[in-house]
Amino acid sequence: MDPMYLPGVEADPKPGPWNDAIAHMRATGAEYPQIWHLFAFLPEATDHLARFTQAVLRGPGPLSPGMRELIAARTSKRNDCPF
Repeated sequence: MDPMYLPGVEADPKPGPWNDAIAHMRATGAEYPQIWHLFAFLPEATDHLARFTQAVLRGPGPLSPGMRELIAARTSKRNDCPF
């Protein structure tokens, strides 16, 4: 995985579930969303963003959660952003 554009953020995670998830993914050699580094860097400021994302993708709505995930994946691909 390519390094982030914000190496100071990537290099200074705080203890918590996001840092644990990053460590686990790195240990298994799996790719993961780079935004996890931001969540781990400043978890108290990004908790609301994680909740918002989950609500938008999985909350009640006219589209199924799977369709919303597919739209997000397609948008990320068009933006050359791994999803």
